Amino acid sequence: MTTHPTISPEDSAIRFKSVHDTVLAEVERVLKGKTGAVRLALACVFGGGHLLIEDVPGTGKTSLAKAIATAVSGSWQRIQFTPDLLPGDITGVSVWDEGQRAFRYRPGPVFANVVLADEINRAGPKTQSALLEVMEEGSVTVDGVGHPVPTPFLVVATQNPIDLEGTYQLPEAQLDRFLMRISLGHPDVDVETALLANRAVAPAPVARPVTTLDEITRMREAVTAVHVAPEIARYIALLAQATRAHQALRLGLSSRGSIALLRAAQAHAIGMGRPFVVPDDVRAVAVPVVAHRLMPTAQAQVRGASPATVLREVLASVPAPAPMVSA
Repeated sequence: MTTHPTISPEDSAIRFKSVHDTVLAEVERVLKGKTGAVRLALACVFGGGHLLIEDVPGTGKTSLAKAIATAVSGSWQRIQFTPDLLPGDITGVSVWDEGQRAFRYRPGPVFANVVLADEINRAGPKTQSALLEVMEEGSVTVDGVGHPVPTPFLVVATQNPIDLEGTYQLPEAQLDRFLMRISLGHPDVDVETALLANRAVAPAPVARPVTTLDEITRMREAVTAVHVAPEIARYIALLAQATRAHQALRLGLSSRGSIALLRAAQAHAIGMGRPFVVPDDVRAVAVPVVAHRLMPTAQAQVRGASPATVLREVLASVPAPAPMVSA
């Protein structure tokens, strides 16, 4: 009988970090000065979630999605959401094949490893729901027949926070489907100066494949194997409970949100080369994972209290477990 060597959690974490840092460096070669945002985006990739970017135009949202897809040797599609976009424009439709005298399914642009849903809040609720259903189920059902999307599958959706005319705000139940919401922001003066100097003499850099889709699948499995001590699980539960009881919130963190926070913390931990989660991992991803799932009260909104502000109060008020040095 043939036996296969067992990889220790420590060796698995080292291997993970090596590939993670290679992908990070390649994406950063295209998207300068956004290390924190790129790390969070990769946590979505390896954590098996989807990413919502809320930012103004021209901050690199498309470049980020395309660079990630190319770096992992995956396919990518961009869907420009508009008020007249229909669900079939995303998922595909059945068309009549005269030669076969039957309907034939024509796949839509959602069939890619990375799908950029640009300005998702410009499309109507029915069209938004069509994409969000694929995000949840991992397949498209047309005429009663299921069509799985490629794996791994990542949706990077964007919305503009300053232009509200002609937009349809994502309901809380749909926001909950995104593992994280982040903002890329503008580069600082030094980074933008270097960007302009380089662009004056050369075209924009293009990402190169640095790993494989099979490796990404293995890395997603490694994330789920990251050790979570009971103290960490309780810490996340206490944070969730604190948001539900907070006077400034009328909607706290759901159990689905708690699980998302756990998975993102696992992805962050192993991305840092550790096979176990520590409180700092939870805190590092808490705002991008949790804030968009919270709903402040009307009084809190009048005072200008944002979900992120309230969440930071919760993080400061809930004691973290003692530092851990091993699993």
